[in-house]
Order: sequence, then structure tokens, then C-alpha cells
Amino acid sequence: MSKTYELTPCYTISRVIRGGWQLAGGHGEIDRGQAVTDLIAAFDAGIRTYDCADIYTGVEELIGEARQRLQDERGADLAAQMHVHTKLVPDLEKLADINRDYIRGIVEQSLRRLKTERLDLVQFHWWDYAHTGYIDALGWLAEMRDEGKVRNVGTTNFDTPRIRQMLDAGIPLVSQQLQYSVLDQRPLNSLAELASQNGIKFLCYGSVAGGFLSDRWLGQPEPDMPLENRSLVKYKLIIDDFGGWDLFQSLLRTLKSIGDRHGVDIATAASSWVLEQPLVAAVIVGARNQAHALANAKIMDLELTEQDRREIADIIAESKGPVGDVYTLERDRTGRHGSIMHYNLNNGRV
Repeated sequence: MSKTYELTPCYTISRVIRGGWQLAGGHGEIDRGQAVTDLIAAFDAGIRTYDCADIYTGVEELIGEARQRLQDERGADLAAQMHVHTKLVPDLEKLADINRDYIRGIVEQSLRRLKTERLDLVQFHWWDYAHTGYIDALGWLAEMRDEGKVRNVGTTNFDTPRIRQMLDAGIPLVSQQLQYSVLDQRPLNSLAELASQNGIKFLCYGSVAGGFLSDRWLGQPEPDMPLENRSLVKYKLIIDDFGGWDLFQSLLRTLKSIGDRHGVDIATAASSWVLEQPLVAAVIVGARNQAHALANAKIMDLELTEQDRREIADIIAESKGPVGDVYTLERDRTGRHGSIMHYNLNNGRV
């Protein structure tokens, strides 16, 4: 398996992307100096693309510090090999009044935080389709691409009809970040066909379901709610939709068997399966330390066999869901999935 992927001509990313969500608030106290060291350890392990967001508290700044340290200690040429993808997430309460200055303000803020003159990829998110300003907002983002402040424009968690609408409007989309795992194949329900027709690639989060797809949970009893953080709550709901705890344990046993054959853990096997799927350019995985970064790099080394794929497919065939289009369940703010989201994390920062 290649360790890099040409997302667009002259722009190549690593097939494993270092996620930044675990460095944001809500996952425990962060030692900033150690976090920067760990980010550089991922770079040295071959994971040279990073994911963050304007709403991930402090994460853009940490990655900016890592980029600056690389440049100071090893030179600008090497630091230029660090690619950073961020997200632009307008607050729910702002959607009715979005304007060009608001969008430009978030981009300029990310440029400052990341210590760069151009953002490699800005992935646009929108909370509520009842507000129709997302096409205008993407148009303003595309303007900044034309100005050279943004290299590539992508989306995060849009459904198929809205992606089609954006393409019809001439928005130059290169990718969509979305949830995709052995537990959740909603991208295949309709989006994959449109993406394939238009050269849009998938950057996938959730490949280890917030840590549920790991050796730690093999053979464990079903946990009671509430769980220790919102990420675990989110993915426990996905497990419930998949078919429940017993089927989940069957999946873990299968992944454990596959991992043992290859000398890797459950998480690596699960992420490697995602990386093999059509349209998938990369998987986005978090890491709390240098050891995790080194383990994540092994995802790019694993080659699943036909037997491995059949065994995983047999378990997936027993699943019941999740159903629907990409992120549709999460957009219902009164439903099980949507009610746990935070919708105004840029408030007061821009």
C-alpha cells in the first residue's frame, strides 16, 4: 500500500492523517510542549498531514508551533512537507447572517494560528440546511482560493443533494471529510457514486470509533451511559445502530483474529480496511503520545488478504445500520445523535 496519495495535481498527502480532535478541550489536560513534540514524532513516523479545525480549542496553535519548530530546527524545506487541513465551522446561531467578512475572518484567523500564508485544505461545515447560505459561503471561500490564501476547498459532513448543489454552482471541491468505518458505511448509500463521478475523495474519521475498535474493548461488558467523554457517547450510538453490543463483539473478535495474523492490533486492522475502500484518500486518526503515532504509521504497512476482507464483510452483512445519507442522523438536533453536538464553538472568537 502506498503511504502517500495525490489528492490533487502537485498536492500529495500521507494516507494516515494525524487528527487533532484529541488535543482539543474535553479530552484531559494537555502539556503543550509535549503535544508539540508528539506532533513532530508523527511527522518523523511518516504521518506528514495533520487535521484540525477552527473550533478545536488551541489545536491550530499547537500545529502552528510544531511547524515553526520544524522550520527553526530542521529548515524551511522540511517544514514545507508538513501539510495541514483545517475546518471552517460557522456557528449555528450565525448561519442566518453569514457574510463575506465572517468567512474571511475565520480563514485569516486560521492562517495566523497555523503560521502560514496559505491553508492547504479548508473543509467547510454547515449545521442546518434550513439556512441556505452555504453556497454563498463556499463561494467566498473559493474567492480566497483564487487569491492564494487557500490551496484546496473541501467539505465536511454534507449529504449527497447538497454536494450536488455545490458542484452545480461551480464550487471546486476536492474532498469531503466524513465518518467511515467497519461500523458505518453510510458514504456508500448515495454519496460515493456522485463523488466518483466528480473526482471527490474521502478523508475519513471514525475508523476506530473513538477507541471502541480496539483490543481494550474485546470481551468487555456493554458500558453504561454516560461514558467518560462525548466522543465515546457518539460512537456507542453508532454501535447500537450497527446491531448492538453482541454483534460488535463478534466484529472485534474477527478483527483480533485478522490482526493476530498480521502482527497488528484491532485498531490498525480496522483503519486499514477503511483505507482500502474506493475513493478513500486517507484515514484521520488521533494520537495521545509518540507511541500512538508510531502505531498509527503501521496502518500504511498492512495489506489485508482476501480472507481478511471476506471475514469483515460477513460481519458487516449482519449489521442493521446506521442508515441514511452522510451525517443525516447527526443533523437531527432533537435525536439521539444530534442532541449531543456542540453548535456554537466559534462564538466570541472571530
